[in-house]
This record gives sequence, structure tokens and C-alpha cells, in this order.
Amino acid sequence: MIDTMKKLGLFGLGMYAITEEKIDEYVKELVENGDFNKEEGKKFVEDMIEKRKQQQEDLDDKISSKVQEVFGKSDLATKEEIESLQKKIEDLEELLKEKNKEE
Repeated sequence: MIDTMKKLGLFGLGMYAITEEKIDEYVKELVENGDFNKEEGKKFVEDMIEKRKQQQEDLDDKISSKVQEVFGKSDLATKEEIESLQKKIEDLEELLKEKNKEE
């Protein structure tokens, strides 16, 4: 069974790119060839879909972490810093309006 899964290319980093449809297609072939019965095939599909989703989440987390690391090393402002500055500007504009009304 492990050899069969290796042949399908469901291990490693490439698994996240395999669609549920492709997994179903492979399992149908395995069931037709007698490598799996229907229940084993169903369980296999569920397991592979879950593994694919987990790998996608892991990849997303790694990418997000790397992006944050790169931006952290740069002199670019964060979204929070920009929002804070924008709020300060708005507050200053409001103060200026009030000052101008007093004069």
C-alpha cells in the first residue's frame, strides 16, 4: 500500500497541490484495480484530503512567517504604525480646525 501511495505522488511537498478531485480519481483507479476496497478507498481519500489541507496551512504559516521576518528587517512601516500615524494626523487636523475657529 505504501508503494502505491508513493507512486501516486501523495507524499512530500507536492501533496498540497493535489486537488480533491485528483485524489478521488486515483482512489477510484485503486479500487477498480483491487488495491483498495470501497471503505479503504473512502478512508484513504479522507486522510489524504486532511493531510493536503494541513500541508497547505503549514505552507501558509511558513510564508506568512517569512514575509513578516523580511518586513521586520526592513525600514518599512507596519500597518499598525501607519494607522497610528493616520490617527495622529486626523487628531492634529481636528485641533487645527478648532484653533482656526477660535481666531
